[in-house]
Amino acid sequence: MRQDATVIGLIGFAHAMSHFYQLLLAPLFPLIREELGVSYAALGFVVALFYTLSAVLQPIAGFVVDRYGARSVLLGGVACFAAGALVMGLSAGYPMLVAGAALAGIGNSVFHPADFAILNARVSKPRLSYAFSAHGVAGYIGFAAAPVFSVAIAAAYGWHAALLAGAALGVVLLAVLLLNAGYLRIDAPRSAKKRLSEDARVLFAWPVVLCFLYFMLFAAGLTGLQSFSVSAMVEQYGVAVTAASSALTIYLMAAAGGILTGGFVAARATRHDFVAAGGLAVNAAAILLIAMNQVPAGALPAVFALAGFASGIVAPSRDLIVRASTPPGAAGRVFGFVYSGLDVGSFATPVFYGWMLDRHLPQAVFYMAFAFTALAIVAVLLLRVPNTAAVQHPQ
Repeated sequence: MRQDATVIGLIGFAHAMSHFYQLLLAPLFPLIREELGVSYAALGFVVALFYTLSAVLQPIAGFVVDRYGARSVLLGGVACFAAGALVMGLSAGYPMLVAGAALAGIGNSVFHPADFAILNARVSKPRLSYAFSAHGVAGYIGFAAAPVFSVAIAAAYGWHAALLAGAALGVVLLAVLLLNAGYLRIDAPRSAKKRLSEDARVLFAWPVVLCFLYFMLFAAGLTGLQSFSVSAMVEQYGVAVTAASSALTIYLMAAAGGILTGGFVAARATRHDFVAAGGLAVNAAAILLIAMNQVPAGALPAVFALAGFASGIVAPSRDLIVRASTPPGAAGRVFGFVYSGLDVGSFATPVFYGWMLDRHLPQAVFYMAFAFTALAIVAVLLLRVPNTAAVQHPQ
């Protein structure tokens, strides 16, 4: 119990920091734009570069995890994050900002393959669902903390100080992980001597491909809600921006609560595919009601809360489904590959959502999010994971 709690705590802290760094920079854009004299489009490129490097390198990080171990990869990723924040904090011009974002994107690529490889290997099987739940909740905590942290420090000391303080937190995380490195150690993987082609073959297995497609579709729908639902609600329902933003915030908070609840559900479930499909179905139904104008404006926060909670319940069962689809010794590259689907779905669809809003079709934003979520349900059901026995093999 003590070892499980320590490992879950360390990995949760690391995952929270990875999400923290993803939202550390964006709230500072107005200040950076004014001081450096760059456009929002140029700052958008900084974010796009971060996620592109993360998406491309995440599967590669998975191969490195399986061949050489997760601990050193995780420590290297944290070091890249801290270095990236430091470079951005010291930047006197746009090129250094880009360089810092590139370093941070490289660092972000390691967390899912390294985190899940360590959790699968070091946490006892009866507590894995709780471990995956805590991992997801920690990420949402990181998201929530970053804007408050960066804006508060920037208001008092400037945006440089906010990024440098973020770099200092990365150093703290690195020190904590180094002091507890023994808990992160994984036995040398048996596949270490295999050729690269043999290592890659597992990624083309049908269950792994379906997992990747699920993550891509889920992220494509979530991107619409996170990035465009506020604008869509303002135009479609005529609500104030503050009210629409509050509804989105409630969605994210409810999702965190759903992830926490989902850990207990997954620990007792025998059909994780049904749990995941059921949660997604409730989420999709709520989004469809919004798209069809069947929700009174005053009830939007409640419907968003239902959608977020149902979406969050899916996460622990979803991660157990991925584990069930992972051959022994392949946790790093499989989790790295399938989780790269989140980045692919996140950067591949915003232009379509924006195109629909430009043409004053706010309902289409929600219809599109519903369609992607419905397709994600199909991907989950096609996996056909029948029971928890499938997740008992060692990683």
